[in-house]
Amino acid sequence: MPGILIPRIVPATPAISVLLPVYNGEEFLDECLGSLAEQSCEDFEVVAVDDGSTDGTAEILKRWGTQDGRIRVLTLPRSGLVETLNAGLVNCRAKLVARMDADDRAHPGRLELQSLAFKEDPDLDVVACLVSHFPEETLREGLRIYEGWLNSLVTHDQILAERFIESPIPHPAAMVRRFVLEEAGGYREVGFPEDYDLWLRLAAAGKRFAKVPESLYFWRHHAARLTFTDPRYAVERFLACKAHHLAEGPLKGMDSVIVWGAGQTGRRLSKHLIRAGVSVTGFIDIDPTKIGGTLRGRPIYPAEDLPRLLQESDNRVLLAAVSSRGARRLIRQRLESLKLRETVDFWCAA
Repeated sequence: MPGILIPRIVPATPAISVLLPVYNGEEFLDECLGSLAEQSCEDFEVVAVDDGSTDGTAEILKRWGTQDGRIRVLTLPRSGLVETLNAGLVNCRAKLVARMDADDRAHPGRLELQSLAFKEDPDLDVVACLVSHFPEETLREGLRIYEGWLNSLVTHDQILAERFIESPIPHPAAMVRRFVLEEAGGYREVGFPEDYDLWLRLAAAGKRFAKVPESLYFWRHHAARLTFTDPRYAVERFLACKAHHLAEGPLKGMDSVIVWGAGQTGRRLSKHLIRAGVSVTGFIDIDPTKIGGTLRGRPIYPAEDLPRLLQESDNRVLLAAVSSRGARRLIRQRLESLKLRETVDFWCAA
C-alpha cells in the first residue's frame, strides 16, 4: 500500500483532521493508514500520536509520513489514551476532527460523507456513521446484538433517548466540530470511559448528534482492544459514569426516583445512583418472588402500583433499568400506555 502513494502536501488549514492515537499498533497500522489514503475526500490531515510504542509503530508512521505530507506524527512518552488524545487534539488544525483507531479501517467515502452531513445541517455538532465489526469469524451473538442496537440509533432524538443504555456513538467513527471539543475541555481522566463521558457531557450541554445512515467504519474485534483490557471500560465504570450523569442531569433535584427493575441491572445501577446522591425511593418488578420485599432498603412494588406511586409527587421520575431489549420494549409500551413521556417522565438505562 505505501509503495503506490503519490506524495501529497497537506494545506495549512485542512478541512478535516483525523485524530489517530497509536500504541504498539504495528500489526494493523498499514491497513488503517491505507484506508485513509484511499479516501474520496483528499483535503485532510492525519494527526498520528505515537504513545511511546515499543514495536515497529514509529518506523511505519515515519515511512507513511515521508510519502504523504498529510500525515503528521507526534511522539510522546507512554502517557495513556486520554493524554494522547488531548495532545493530538491540540495539534489538530481543521475545524472538523475525525477520530480513528489504528486497528480499524475506513470506507473510502467516510470522511466525505460525514463532513457533508455538517454542511447539510449546520446545527450538528457530532456526526458518526454506522459500523461493521470484523473479522466475521470472531463475532459472537452479543456483539452482533450490540452492533444492531448501535446502528439503529441515527437521529438526534434516538441517540439522546438511548444514551444511558450504552454509549450511542462509536468513538472511533465519530467526527466532531473542533470548537465543541475545545469548549468541553477535551477528554478527561476521571475513571470513566473517556468517550462515553464525553458524549454525555456534550448531550448535557445541548449539542446535537446524528449519524450518516451508511456503514462507513470497519471496527476490528480482537482480544487486545482497550475495551477488553483497560479497567476504565469495566462494567462498573460504565455504570458509575451513567449514574454520575443521570444524577447531574435528568434526575437532579428529583424528590423521588423509582427504578423499574429489581434484577441485576437495577441492583447494580441503583448502587451507583444512591452513591451519587439520587433519591431512589422504590423499585418496580414483575417477579412475584421479589414483590413485597426490599432492595437496598427500598420497597419493591408490583407494576400495578406505578400510577399511584407517580401521583404521590409532581417531582418524581421513573428509571427503567433493564438490560434486555425485549423487556425494555415491553416496559416502554406499558409506560406509554399510561401517557408517560420518555425523556420527560421516564428514562431508560442499562
